[in-house]
Amino acid sequence: MLPEPIWPVVVLAVIQLVDAGLCLEPVGFIAQCLRNVHFAPRFWRWLSPLKLAAALGLLAGLWIPYLGLTTTIALVAYFVVAVSMHVRARDLGRDLFVNATGMLLICLAVLVFSFLR
Repeated sequence: MLPEPIWPVVVLAVIQLVDAGLCLEPVGFIAQCLRNVHFAPRFWRWLSPLKLAAALGLLAGLWIPYLGLTTTIALVAYFVVAVSMHVRARDLGRDLFVNATGMLLICLAVLVFSFLR
C-alpha cells in the first residue's frame, strides 16, 4: 500500500525533519517540555535519530509499500505516549495541547487521509 495523496506524508516528513534538527541539542522550549514530563536527559540524544528515522521512513514509504503506513502508525503510537506522559506528569498546558496533541492529530489525519481509503 502506497499513500494517496502523498502531500500529507511529505508535510509530516518535513515536520519530523525540522523536529529532529531542533532536538539535536534540544532548544529551550523542547528541553523544558522534556523536563516537565520527567523524560530522563540520558535519553534525549535518541530523539533526533528517532525523528530522522521517522522522516526517512515516511519519504521512503512513498515508493516502498507499507513502509509509510508502518511509520505513520509508529508516529501515532509515539504521540499517544507523549500525550500520556504529559497527563501523567500533570503538564496540562501548552506543551500537551499544542505540541503533543497537535502532532497526534496531524499523524492521525495523515493516517486517515493518505492510507485508510
